[in-house]
Amino acid sequence: MIKSTQPVASDTVPDAPTQPRHEMHNRWPRAESVSDFQANLAAVQARIDAACLRVNRDPAQVRLLPVSKTMDEAHIRLAHQAGCFLLGENKVQEAWGKAQAMADLTDLRWSVIGHLQSNKAKLVAKFASEFQALDSLHTAEILDRRLQAEGRTLDVFVQVNTSNEPSKYGLAADEVAAFMLKLRPFSCLRVQGLMTLAEFSSDAVRVRACFVRLRQLSQQLAQQHGALQLSMGMSGDFEIAIEEGATVVRVGQAIFGARSLPDDYFWPSR
Repeated sequence: MIKSTQPVASDTVPDAPTQPRHEMHNRWPRAESVSDFQANLAAVQARIDAACLRVNRDPAQVRLLPVSKTMDEAHIRLAHQAGCFLLGENKVQEAWGKAQAMADLTDLRWSVIGHLQSNKAKLVAKFASEFQALDSLHTAEILDRRLQAEGRTLDVFVQVNTSNEPSKYGLAADEVAAFMLKLRPFSCLRVQGLMTLAEFSSDAVRVRACFVRLRQLSQQLAQQHGALQLSMGMSGDFEIAIEEGATVVRVGQAIFGARSLPDDYFWPSR
């Protein structure tokens, strides 16, 4: 299990609260060249650096995961040329197709960050290096069996529904401790941390509360599981997530640009 630094406490947040940037949702300009991607990556990194500075964190503690869902091969190849070597994808079939089409990019790896149906677990076991939405023991069993057959291991994050929205996937916070203990026999699953999606809201207090809940949960689990990575925050709210201890931020539109498909394509309701 990878150790991370202890997340910051919420009382270190600056007096002027950071606000979500959801007004930019589906409005980010599309990156169409390597230089566009380089500029967007630099702008995102500057936001990461500034958020870390506000709460006295080292920016090296935060991993940026560019999210390429719905983006075509040509744009992904441009992003790769700009320095994106691990990409996040929501839909397994789409990610598998991209991985096959770009198998010539031997340093390009894939992180599956969306809900996984158990019948798609065999694909994840074949190509993914990371799975960030584990919330089912049945899926864990299938993944472990398939990974054994492939002779591979997989980094996984346990998804937690910190907003308590019925439409979202993820475990309730009070279910996570028991769930993680049940994962221990699965030798091919390397539990790295916890993942959450905050409430999509312009209310910074409500957004921050989701990230605080995940950080507090990780602190409760630390005695049994050690320090856990925290994957939380997307294009519109990752700065708040960093202020609350995020060690992984999943950023798509601020790097690739606006998408043409509606949100429920990426985050389907139950």
